[in-house]
Formats: sequence, C-alpha cells, structure tokens
Amino acid sequence: MQFHFDGFKVGDPDIAPPTAAGLARAGAHALPAICDVLIVGCGPAGLTLAAQLAAFPDIHAVIVDQRPGPLQVGQADGLMCRTLEMMQAFGIREKIEREAYGINEVAFWKPDPATPRRITRQGRIDDVADDLSECPHVILNQARVQDRYLELMANSANRMVPHYGRRFVSFVRGPESDSHPVTVTVETTRADGTTATETIKTRYLVGCDGARSGVRQAMGRVLRGDSANQAWGVMDILAVTSFPDVRVKCLIQSADEGSIVLIPREGGFMFRVYVELDKLNKDERVASRNLTIEQLIAAAQRIFHPYTLDVREVAWWSVYEIGQRLSDKFDDVDADGALPRVFIAGDACHTHSPKAGQGMNVSMQDTFNLGWKLAAVLRGQSPPHLLDTYSAERQAIAKGLIDFDREWASMLATPVKSADNPNGIEPAEVQRYFIKQGEYTAGTSTHYKAGLLTGPATHQALAKGLIVGKRFHSAPVVRLADALPMQLGWSAKADGRWRLYLFADPTVAGKLSPRMAALSAYLDSAGSPVRRALRPDQDRDAVIDVRAVFQDYHRDLSIDAMPPLLVPSKGRHGLTDYEKVFTSDKRGPASIDIFDKRAIDRRQGCIVVVRPDQYVAHILPLDAHADLAAFFAPILQAV
Repeated sequence: MQFHFDGFKVGDPDIAPPTAAGLARAGAHALPAICDVLIVGCGPAGLTLAAQLAAFPDIHAVIVDQRPGPLQVGQADGLMCRTLEMMQAFGIREKIEREAYGINEVAFWKPDPATPRRITRQGRIDDVADDLSECPHVILNQARVQDRYLELMANSANRMVPHYGRRFVSFVRGPESDSHPVTVTVETTRADGTTATETIKTRYLVGCDGARSGVRQAMGRVLRGDSANQAWGVMDILAVTSFPDVRVKCLIQSADEGSIVLIPREGGFMFRVYVELDKLNKDERVASRNLTIEQLIAAAQRIFHPYTLDVREVAWWSVYEIGQRLSDKFDDVDADGALPRVFIAGDACHTHSPKAGQGMNVSMQDTFNLGWKLAAVLRGQSPPHLLDTYSAERQAIAKGLIDFDREWASMLATPVKSADNPNGIEPAEVQRYFIKQGEYTAGTSTHYKAGLLTGPATHQALAKGLIVGKRFHSAPVVRLADALPMQLGWSAKADGRWRLYLFADPTVAGKLSPRMAALSAYLDSAGSPVRRALRPDQDRDAVIDVRAVFQDYHRDLSIDAMPPLLVPSKGRHGLTDYEKVFTSDKRGPASIDIFDKRAIDRRQGCIVVVRPDQYVAHILPLDAHADLAAFFAPILQAV
C-alpha cells in the first residue's frame, strides 16, 4: 500500500486523517439537514455503497437503518470469488479471508442404489475451476462482513458512521433547480422508546432496505414474480455427526425425504444446513405452518440416514419459502430524458432463494456499480446521464440471476429418479449442472452489453483472455521498480478511478517501442482523456490511472527508461510514484507470463480500458488515440 503521499504519516496507514467536517459529523446523533447521498439500510448493499462513498472526502453521504445497532447474526454467509476480488480493492480481503472458512470441494450425495433409504457419495469436485479467479470462495457470517465495512467507513477521512434507529417513512422529489431536490422523512426512535420524525434533503436517495423496501414502495415500483410453493429451513448448528463430509460443501439428495445443502462455517466446528421441507399449497405462507426447530432437526436427521446428527446447539435458524421476484427498474425514472434521483439495490429490487449463495454477493455488486457513478457525477467528472446506466446494467444482471435461481431451486426440489418416480432427476445431472454453472456461482460470469460504458469487441483478438464487458481477470506480474511479484489487478483500489493498462509491444534495446512512446506522449498531453477531466489541483492520475506491462524480464528493463506518464510526480512534495510499471513474470520454470495467460497479442500489444468497478470497458490498439478519446468523450467532461 502507498502512504506518506502528502508528507510523513505516523500510526496506522489504514486510518485516514479526518477532515474537519468528518470529525464534526462523527459525534453527531441528529441527522444533518442536507447531504449528497442518503442510503437507507445497513445491509451488504448499503454498506458497500457507504464504504465506496466514504473514500471521497468531498462527498457527504449519510446512511440510516431502523435497527438499533450493527447486525450481530447474519442470514447470508457465502462470499464468491468475484466478491473477494472487489474486497481486495477495498483493502479488506485479507481480514475477511483470515476469519472466513474456505470452500475447496463440493461433495454430491444420492440414495444408495442397493438400499435407497441410505445415502451414499456420488462424487466430489473442485468448488472453483482452475484460473477462474485468483481469489477463493469463502464462508463468513454476514454480520462480520458488515463489521469490516463499518471499520472501513469509520477510518475514512469522513469518519462515517450509521445513524441507527431511523425508519424510512417517505420521500418527495422536488424540482431539478433545487440543489438537493429529494426530501426524505424518517421516524426516529429515542432512547426512552418514544418516536419523532426528522427530515433530510439530499441530492440522491438509495434504498438498500430489503425485500419489503419502503423506498421501493414510495417510488411506486413493485417486485413481480412467483413463488415455487416450496418451504425450506436453515440452521447454523454445533453438532456431533458421523457424516464424513461435514467439513465439505455438500448437496445431499435422499430417496423420499427431500434434499439438504450443507455449508461448513467459519471457526472449524459450526455448519449450516438448508433442509427441504413440505410443499406449500397455492397461496400458503410458510409462517402458517408454525414449523419448529425440532421439526427442522428431525427432517435433517431423516435425510442424513444412516448417519447420525446430534445437534448440541442452534446458533440461528429460520424457515422461508422459495420465490423469485424482480423490479422492472432500479431507479425512479419513467419518462425519457428525466434524470434519476432515487435508486434501489439488493433485495429491494430482486429476491430469490439463498442456496446458490448469490444474494449478498449480487447485492454488493449492485452498489459497487452505482457507487463510483454517483461519485463521478457528484464530483463533476461525469455528466448526470451516467447514472442511467445503473438500472440498465444491473436489472439485466438480476434477471439472469432470477432465471438461474429458478432452475437451480427446481432441480434441488425435484425428487430423485427411481423406479417409483421415473420423472425424477438423476443426481449425476445435478452434479453436471453445478460444474457447468461454475463461472456463474463464482460471480465471474457478469457480462455487460455494449453501450456508453462498454465498447464494441472490435479488437477483442488483441487480448482474448480479457473479455470486453466482463470483469478484469487478473494474472501475476512483477513490479519493475522493486521486483515484487504480485497480481496486476490488485494494483487497483476502490477509489473511483478508471484504469488504462498498456500492454506493450516489444521494446527496442530496452527502450519503449515507437508506438508505446507515441501513446505515452499523447496520454500526457493536455487534450488526452487522462488530462481532460482533471482539476488544476489534481495529480495527473486522479481520474484515469495509467499502468504499463512489458514483456521483458524485469532485470532487462530499467525504470529510468520510462516516460513521466509512468513515473509521475505526485502530491504536495512532488514525490515520484514508482508503482505503475510491471513486467511479465519470467523468474523461473513455474512463472506465469501474463501475455500468455490472458492471450495478449505480443506483436501488437494493446490498451485495456477498465472501469472503476473492475470491468473491462474497451480494448484498443496502442495507436488508436482518436478511438480512445471518442470512448471517453461522453463519459468524462472537461473541467
């Protein structure tokens, strides 16, 4: 990590020096009169957005939640590979992984053909395919994930902390001529139990307040979909069992007692069990069954037969019904040409079953998508129409999730094929489906369509392994200045900046090729996209961060051969940034060359444009200066 940027800094580098406004707000109980962004809901979506906005000292974001304090026991637990990639950008991946439980394999269990009442192992597979991501799939209580975000917010220059005990009531959108056109009313619960109302005016309102979202209802949006009429129970338990795969993720299908999804939990002893219960009648709610934890345990014990399950403690449990529902839009705009001011994210706009482990992950990706866009508009770097892309991009992703979840939930609820049930499903088919959908369940399948923020795939052949519209797939490199082996993608932080990765064509006697030299000079010129949106007081990489990757062995290339663009002077002391130039890893037989790994054209090289949320926006030849300028023209506005 980099610090001492604007002078020598003592203490913990993860704690930013507070702004005066941040110090004043940190101790305030009352809501402020105005803010830039008001976030409703301290769940995964809301806190991801809050953590992103807290990175900008000049943005005043406020988050409220109706709970009296931080979540203690969470419902969700799975963190997919893509989510860990995002958390690396936030700087909290290592803390998450240290406490989390890693999922390495998945075991599939089916009825024993000889004795169908007994279950037997069908097979075991890797949970994540090789090179799908540099990050693992891990399990951690949602509350602990949220604690990391809260810590990040509290340590920001804004010293951002939630305002608990506030329930959203309503909002009114005023004229665009008003600098803060959205007026929000919340109900506050005082320490003595009485209530009062508060109002706050904001530029933007974001509802991250769950499936019963008050913000969504106030917008006039509805969740549309259906229920599968299936009841499931879930419990986190400490138990003694003879089941051999209890520390492995498992899908267990019994002959006639239903299915179980078993998830080992962090800490080494607890595990989660999703248990299929009875079918619901049409329009019946699971609450009407009055199911008990004893019934849930008994159902699990029947499915585990012949293995024993002696539950010693239940940490948390619940019952729920399967359903998939989706809002038609994720913002408040209905008329063409209108600008969005109110947004919804996470469960407020899409709900589904938890068994594929996508809910918390997709919710956080919603607001990672929205956060940098709000920041760019609020800071004057991008025009307001940039915010139109949030609903368009994320609604399409949520629809794909709903379709996947409906199919997966249906497979899990279908009885196993047998002589008595010829229309059932073969356990091997479920295993094949899981393998086929591995990229989806890892969170790495998101593919944004061509549009304002995603260019055409015209030059995809220049980098076949970095797909335009999909997340930037990292690979190992060596940092030139200090020979540090690292993941290239980990050089990017959740700071709202675009990235240009310049994959160089061959050097000439240790010098930049003519095309690389010309590109560097262009990007450093006054009219380039890199300089166009900069304020006079900003460093040259404040909006677009340029980094280069060379094909050379790092000892055959010298940092003093690099142009000023790649070793820029920054901060009030004009210190040199030595961390922008990388080479292929050629340190030995086991090394991985990024040009080979990501199928990058060695002869031509290329420019890879990456959005602030880590998605590949464009791939261009090194000499496509005009095309690069044309791509950024409607996105970044001159200051």
